[in-house]
Amino acid sequence: MTSGSAPRALPRTPQRGATAATTIHRSLRADIVGMRRKPGEPVSEKQIAEAFGVSRTPVREAVLRLADEGLIEIFPQSGTFVARIPVAALTEASVIRKTLEQATVRFAAERATRSQIAALRANLERQHEVDAAGDADGFHQADEALHALIAEIAGYPGFWPIVQQVKVQIDRCRRLTLPVPGRMGTVIAEHEGILAAIADHDPDRAARLLGDHIDGLQLTIADVRGATPLYFTPLQSTPTEAEP
Repeated sequence: MTSGSAPRALPRTPQRGATAATTIHRSLRADIVGMRRKPGEPVSEKQIAEAFGVSRTPVREAVLRLADEGLIEIFPQSGTFVARIPVAALTEASVIRKTLEQATVRFAAERATRSQIAALRANLERQHEVDAAGDADGFHQADEALHALIAEIAGYPGFWPIVQQVKVQIDRCRRLTLPVPGRMGTVIAEHEGILAAIADHDPDRAARLLGDHIDGLQLTIADVRGATPLYFTPLQSTPTEAEP
């Protein structure tokens, strides 16, 4: 992976059935969660409107949606900025995610077929490939696909969109950890243990290993917070006290 900031996603033509606001929301959200737009960075609605070739109205709608998700902060006297990562919300989000995903991995371990286990193994091979290429974006996508597949195998694919919404701030932290040397390899090893438990149809072991996997991320977040303190909102801060 090259040094420096990753390039921002280019404006995309709206998909059929998607409004301009939806397309802009998806693009901005991907940039913020992917840390291509850094916490505290100004957000210019005018520049975004020009880049997408639209009026300010759909941009404003997208920005307000992102503000509702806690990804953008709007200060009437100062401007609009990418929100800093709220430290106080991370622990609760981790607990919710752990509870939901341990439930799905238990069902997956009980129900996984040979072809489904093969699909999980194919995903792990993909993770090895992107790790070898130093492709953090590709690794994140493969990781997300693995967890989504576990929910599908469990028979509860609707759990995964809920988890994704809950863990959005965790994902921002996680994107900071992936470039750390050896980090992707560590995650792959943890995934391999979870997959082995599913393949052995051992729900208790699968749930325990997945819980350890999520808990381990919390430790790396603490390291990242120490290295990039300006990206995080102090525990004692409130939205009205935070500075852009």
